[in-house]
Amino acid sequence: MGSKMTSQFCKSLPVASYLSLLLAGSLATTAAAQVPLLQGDITSPLVPLTPLPRPTSSSVPTANSDDYTLGPGDQVRMEVFRISEYSGSYEVLINGSLSLPMIGQVSVVGLTLEQAELAISQAYAQRLRRPIVNLFLTSPRPLRIGIAGEVSKPGAYILSREGTQFPSLITALEAAGGVTQSADLRQVSIQRPLVGGGRQTIVANLWQFLETGDLQYNMALRDGDTVFIPTQTSFNSREALQLAAASFSADEGRPLNIAVVGEVFRPGPYTVTGTARTGEAGVPGGSAGSNVPPTVTRAIQVAGGIKPEANIRNIEVRRRTRNGQEQVIAVDLWELLVAGDITEDIILQEGDTVHIPLAAGLPPEEITAIAAASFSPDTIRINVVGEVVSPGMIEVPPNTPLSQGVLAAGGFNNRANNGTVELIRLNPNGTATRSTLPVDFAEGIDETMNPLLRNNDIVIVQRSATAALADGLDNLIVPLGRALSLFTLPFNLFNQF
Repeated sequence: MGSKMTSQFCKSLPVASYLSLLLAGSLATTAAAQVPLLQGDITSPLVPLTPLPRPTSSSVPTANSDDYTLGPGDQVRMEVFRISEYSGSYEVLINGSLSLPMIGQVSVVGLTLEQAELAISQAYAQRLRRPIVNLFLTSPRPLRIGIAGEVSKPGAYILSREGTQFPSLITALEAAGGVTQSADLRQVSIQRPLVGGGRQTIVANLWQFLETGDLQYNMALRDGDTVFIPTQTSFNSREALQLAAASFSADEGRPLNIAVVGEVFRPGPYTVTGTARTGEAGVPGGSAGSNVPPTVTRAIQVAGGIKPEANIRNIEVRRRTRNGQEQVIAVDLWELLVAGDITEDIILQEGDTVHIPLAAGLPPEEITAIAAASFSPDTIRINVVGEVVSPGMIEVPPNTPLSQGVLAAGGFNNRANNGTVELIRLNPNGTATRSTLPVDFAEGIDETMNPLLRNNDIVIVQRSATAALADGLDNLIVPLGRALSLFTLPFNLFNQF
C-alpha cells in the first residue's frame, strides 16, 4: 500500500523535483554514516572498525618506526576523526598507559603504533559510533640499554635519538667507552624483551660493517635491549690493528697501567703512554701525554730498555679478559726488526703484563741488532778503572765490546798492561764474576775473547811489570829518603851556626 502511494506520489512530481529528492536522500544517508553517535542511539548499530591507513608525517622517525613499541615517556599525538576536542598530544605514563578523554587510561605499553590505534579505537567504540583514530609518535623516550662483555665500561646507559634516527649498536658501544682488543665482533649478541614475555636473541656481525661499511650490520636498538660483546677465542694481530682504528674501539691513547717483567733493565709495574722513550739503560722512559696508543715496544722502553740477551722472538702479552680468563698473545719483535712487520708491535690495554724471556746462546750479529733497536736503551753505564787515560764511569752504546770500552776511556796509558784486563760483572742473583781477558783491538765480537759489555760492568786495567817495579822502588826509596832526612837534620842545623 505504502509502495503504491509512493509510486503514485513520485509519478505526480516533475522529473526535476524527483531527482532532487533522490539526491538529498543520498547525501543525508552519507552524512549519517560519518557522524559518530552516542551509544544508545538506535538509529544505527555498532560495527567493528578497521583503522584507516595512517598518513605520513615528518614527525614519525624513519628508522624502523613500524617496529617501534611504545613505553613510558613516549610523546604521541592522537587524532580522532571529526572530534577535535579528543585530539591532542599525550605522554605514555609510568604504568604504560595513555590517559585519554572520556575513556580514561588505555594500556599501550609494548604495542606498536598500529596496535595502539586499534586498542584506542576499540575503547572509544564503546562510547562512539565508528571512531577513527590515528596515532603519531612525536618524541620517543630515551632508550635504556645494558652493555656487557668486552667493552671499556660495561653497565647501563640511557641513549637518546639523533634527529629522526634511533640509537644504533655502534652508538651504544661508543657510549660504553668502545670495545677492547679481545672483542669478537662477529658474534655480538642483542637480547630484546618481547611483549608477551621472554626474550629474542639477535646476532650482529660488526666485523662485516668494518670491512664493507654496510649499515645493515649497524642495527637500531630498542628500549630494554642488552648488548653483549663476547671474547674472541684467538688473537689476530692484523685484525687488532684494524679494530684499533675503528670509531667504536676503546680509547687506548690514555695512560695505561701495565707490568713489564723479564729481560728488561727495570722490571715492574708502569704507567705507559704512546710516546714513552728511554735513553740510559736502567732509567725509566718518559711518559709525555699523547693520543698514540701504547705498544709492546713502548712498554719495554718505559722499563729501562731491553737487555742484550733477551729473547725477542717469544715475548708474551698476558691479558685478563672480561670473562675472567687469561689470554696469552705471542709477540715476535724479531720480525719487526728484520721484516718491518708492525703488526707484531701490538697495542696494549689496561692491565696487560709483558714478559720478555732470556735467550739461550744468541749469535753476535743478533745481539748487535737487538742492541741497536729503538726499544733498546741508547747507552749503558760501565766503570773503567786503572791504567787508562780517563778512568771512571762512562756511557757507551749497548752493543759495545770490551775492547771499545777501553778505548772509550781514552785507551791505555804508558803504565798499563795492554795485554789483558779484568772484567767484573754483577749477576742477577746478587753474585759477581771476575775474569781476566786478553785485549786485542783487531778482534771482533766474541763472547770469550771480546764480549759485549753490559750495564754496570767494571773493567780493571792493571799496570805493567815495569810500572809495578817502579812503583815498588818508589815505595822503598821514598820512606828511606824521609828517614835519612831526619838523621841529617841536626847536622844541618849545626852548620847554620
